[in-house]
Parts: sequence; C-alpha cells; structure tokens
Amino acid sequence: MTRRSTAVLSVGSNMGNRLAHLAGVVDGFTASGDLVRAVSPVYVTPPWGGVEQDDFYNVTMIVEGERDGLSWLRRGAELEQAADRRREVRWGPRTLDVDVVAVRDDTGAPEFSGTDELTLPHPRAHERGFVLIPWLAADADAVLDRPDGSSIRVADLVAELDPAERDAITPLGVDLPVGGGR
Repeated sequence: MTRRSTAVLSVGSNMGNRLAHLAGVVDGFTASGDLVRAVSPVYVTPPWGGVEQDDFYNVTMIVEGERDGLSWLRRGAELEQAADRRREVRWGPRTLDVDVVAVRDDTGAPEFSGTDELTLPHPRAHERGFVLIPWLAADADAVLDRPDGSSIRVADLVAELDPAERDAITPLGVDLPVGGGR
C-alpha cells in the first residue's frame, strides 16, 4: 500500500483557455480524492528555454493523498492528456504542464528519485522563478530538500534569482477555487 504523501506541483499553461486548464488540474486532483492543501495565486510568467511563444500562467499546488512521487507524476500526465497536451518541442508551447517538484511522505521525510521517468526533487526547480515564486506564495515556509541531505529555504532561492527574472513574474490577480477533496 502506498503511504500518504504531500507533493508540490508546478502547473503551467500558455495555450487555449489557460485559466480553465489550471483550474482543471485543481479539480482533477480533487476528483481523484486527493486533498488540495494550497494553490498559489496565478502568475504570468515569460517562457523558459528559448522557444518563441506566449507567456504562461503558472500556479503551484500543494496536494496530499495516497500516492508516491510516480503516482503524482502519472496523475499529472493524465490531466495533461485530458487537456490535449502535445510534446512536440522541448520547452515549447503547451496547453498544460504538470511537474512534480517535491514529495514528502507522511512522516515528513523527503522522497528522492533519480529514474528516467522521475527525478525528485525536480532537477531545475531551484533555478526557475516560475516554480519558486508561486511555491513561496503557496507556502511561506517552503523548503527544497536536496538528495545530499541538505535543504534550502525557497525564500532564499527566490532572493538569489536574477532581479530581471523575478520582476518578469507578475501576479495575474486571480485565485483559483480550491475544492474539498477528502
């Protein structure tokens, strides 16, 4: 039996009805019986990775359920598929992107993974403002655990971002409704 865990998910969309795609993820995890503990406000973020495309809407979600990291990833992929996600260009435009950033089991111990399918914590989370800034908004005490046993406060990682990157990530002024879950 899978232990209960809490996951940090980074969710983004830059095609179609971006707000509806983000709300669909909140609803999708709630409908699966997962508890959505927190959802950051929606942020407008420039694309990352050098591919010309529209800005993203991003949120960070903190969810709890009877899942491990791989199960969180697979549920996110199901929701991407339901939103007609296509993986045509790396870092290219997409209707929906659901990334598992970090997972802790019910004892609070971080889950680490280094497989082809899942790397935990997310290998580039520490350098991506579009992950860090919404995460900090969802959890002011957020900490990113590292496989070497150390950890760093997300607030410190945000402070280390290039000021131009920080300034380019702006609140949309919209909060998504959070369902009840179980």
